[in-house]
Amino acid sequence: MKKYSKLFLAFFRIGLLGFGGGPSMIPLVHQEAVKRYKWIEDDDFSDLLAIGNTLPGPIATKMAGIIGYRVAGVMGCLVAVLAVIVPLIITMIIVLEAFSRYSEERWIQGMSQGIVPVVMVMMAQLTWDFFEKSKVSLGLLGTVLLGAVAGGLIYGLGVHPGLVIGAVLVAALLRPEHAIFKARQETSK
Repeated sequence: MKKYSKLFLAFFRIGLLGFGGGPSMIPLVHQEAVKRYKWIEDDDFSDLLAIGNTLPGPIATKMAGIIGYRVAGVMGCLVAVLAVIVPLIITMIIVLEAFSRYSEERWIQGMSQGIVPVVMVMMAQLTWDFFEKSKVSLGLLGTVLLGAVAGGLIYGLGVHPGLVIGAVLVAALLRPEHAIFKARQETSK
């Protein structure tokens, strides 16, 4: 019961404070799942995020679902998904009503403009964390090169990020070291 209440509180906070859409919630999910409750390791979080980005649907609910499932099975999945979407729905109704009613008020305009730099800082921190982790596994040159190619494909050519992530996953699966590792596993059986 305690793990359900922790799951609910963590994802309720994310749903309540995740202004700016799914990408702005990713640092909050990271904070709750990796740093606060230590439900998953940093590497697992990166893998879940990469795979979650290739699948259809909002990233916040996918992350809540898989983390909830890992922590407490199917019931944990349901608790986490409900906890993240209920505040979103309630907040969206209240905020959209306020925006439409008072959209000309300066405090409403200031609110929407003030959130953007906060989300920017959160995304920059997460980007830096991913850069540091990638540098450990791929090296500086590999990280910069792969990042530049991915950025060129996504922002330069307009390729969907899910396709880029999917291509990297397939390339990693087919790389020669993976085939050697798989052959070693089969011979050891």
